Amino acid sequence: MATTTPVTSKDPIAALADAGNTKKKTGQSDADASQDRFLKLLVAQLNNQDPMNPMDNAQMTSQLAQINTVSGLTQLNETVKTLGSQFSELQVMQGSSMIGRDILIQDNKLSITNGVAKGTIELPSNASKVSVEIISPGGKLVDTLNLGAKSAGRNDFTWDASKYAAGGTPTFKVTATQGNDAMTTTAYSRDTVVSVGTNNGAMSLQTKGRAAVAYADIKAIL
Repeated sequence: MATTTPVTSKDPIAALADAGNTKKKTGQSDADASQDRFLKLLVAQLNNQDPMNPMDNAQMTSQLAQINTVSGLTQLNETVKTLGSQFSELQVMQGSSMIGRDILIQDNKLSITNGVAKGTIELPSNASKVSVEIISPGGKLVDTLNLGAKSAGRNDFTWDASKYAAGGTPTFKVTATQGNDAMTTTAYSRDTVVSVGTNNGAMSLQTKGRAAVAYADIKAIL
């Protein structure tokens, strides 16, 4: 007596999802592979349906509409990926104009170039006295710069690092007062861009004195 292999009544769309991790044919797109799997499952279901309870037109139409939706979403995702890739490439092209220019980053590290380090201080209001302490990576005070009175806003300073022998990247600490009142300040590192690339789809910049810097972390381009 001949035997037949039972066919599950599982919804083809659910079965299609289960088959999503199977290897697609060489050169075949995700959308085409999904449609091919769906149609094979649908034909198998039609061939093995209960003659006493066949699939009605409404059910057939519903399942076809679902595969069209899945196909459309797949194509949309591919389009978004392509646009994202093109946008990243455009960012890098535009960012290449920043190579050789200085940027400001909100931290207190000093990048030394040709024996000179530059930094920037932002003051909320005019200060009658501003000083900058240069500190080695080990926490030792290396030098002190007395900048005198400074106006509100960003103020640049330069440190002669030609005799700096501590090694590593020094940092700076700012003290600002107006009369006898201490002020809150913001420190900015100044560094030079040497190359531009992407990291996880976002533009990043390589500088002379540090690892890659995210474009979003740049506070000013000088």
